[in-house]
Amino acid sequence: MPRWILPLLIISVIIIVFEIYAFQAIKTVTKNKFIRYGWLLVGTVAYVNFFYVMLTSDRSSGQTTQFQWAFGMLLLVLIPKLIILLFMFGEDMVRWIQKGISYFSSSETKALAGRRTFIAKLALGIAAIPFASLLYGIFKGKYNYKVLKYQLEFDDLPEAFDGFTITQITDIHSGSFTDKEEIQYGVDLINEQKSDVILFTGDIVNNFAKEMDQWIPVFSQLKAPVGKYSILGNHDYGDYSKWKSEEAKAANFEAIKEIHPKIGFDLLLNENRFIEKDGQKIALIGVENWGKGFNQAGDLKKASEGIEKGDFKVLMSHDPSHWEYKVKKDDFNYQLTLSGHTHGLQFGIEIPGIIKWSPAKYVYKQWAGLYKEFGRYINVNRGFGFHAFPGRVGIWPEITVIELKKA
Repeated sequence: MPRWILPLLIISVIIIVFEIYAFQAIKTVTKNKFIRYGWLLVGTVAYVNFFYVMLTSDRSSGQTTQFQWAFGMLLLVLIPKLIILLFMFGEDMVRWIQKGISYFSSSETKALAGRRTFIAKLALGIAAIPFASLLYGIFKGKYNYKVLKYQLEFDDLPEAFDGFTITQITDIHSGSFTDKEEIQYGVDLINEQKSDVILFTGDIVNNFAKEMDQWIPVFSQLKAPVGKYSILGNHDYGDYSKWKSEEAKAANFEAIKEIHPKIGFDLLLNENRFIEKDGQKIALIGVENWGKGFNQAGDLKKASEGIEKGDFKVLMSHDPSHWEYKVKKDDFNYQLTLSGHTHGLQFGIEIPGIIKWSPAKYVYKQWAGLYKEFGRYINVNRGFGFHAFPGRVGIWPEITVIELKKA
């Protein structure tokens, strides 16, 4: 039996359960057959399309736009129905408990009249919230760029760099882009920050160097007076595609590295650069990707060669797990680390000062925003682009501006 049969059967059973409860909710609130069976038809189309794309996709093509849209439509159908299932199953549990009490006791318990209808209407009303949010995220949210600004103080920052500004962008994922006007808006917004340097922290493509071809003229417009520097992310190594040969994969990797100078970025491959100002300097360090469970080409010791322990350091490392497991406790003292990678899973709830939540928090300790431990900072940028799910809900694309201040 093919290995994919069992997972397919399990998924099919889950979908059937979702559909049974969702259909019960619709049937409870309306007798209109067009609405009832139209609901089923929309779900069936989404499921069939997703499975068709999954079973017919050529892995050598990597993650295609077709897959992203199929996955997006699947979530658009499933997540609201999960909400409905929770409500309707909960109501079923109450009824079963009541029947059990009636069976073992002399007293008879009855369900409140109209309770099933009320629960169904409530479930549908609440399910409309994630449905509308996902719909917005797919068509608008993925380009809802936010500029987040931080001012960080350091005792050991050289005086000449008091007020020095950094714009960080990450996770472009150019293979997912479809709207040139929106991308141009994002690039213009980066330039409007007028920072001293622009730092890009990895994942310029999804899989292939050619994904960036049409976007090179756009990203070449990025400007920073002191320079533009970049590193690689896990997707830049071509590990998520099936290759005809190792030579083809290596050629693609070389082509991806060549993209960076084409758009004016100095790509740091386990290397460092000193930025000098008024006779003083800070060290900019760029490691290749290092992630727990991912490619670990990053070599922090090699990247720091020629730097003294007392130098002020800005480290670019794509995956924040590198900071958690290797950097934050390092005696060499990397004062500021800039990462990306998580995207905040492109789904969550953020209300400043009130709530900050995403499923990403159960995977990464540092998953979005600024963190400080042992007197050292890491900023995890939520990403400029998007991947897998063709949208963003509550976790918006980010442009980070950090001002360094002398404490």
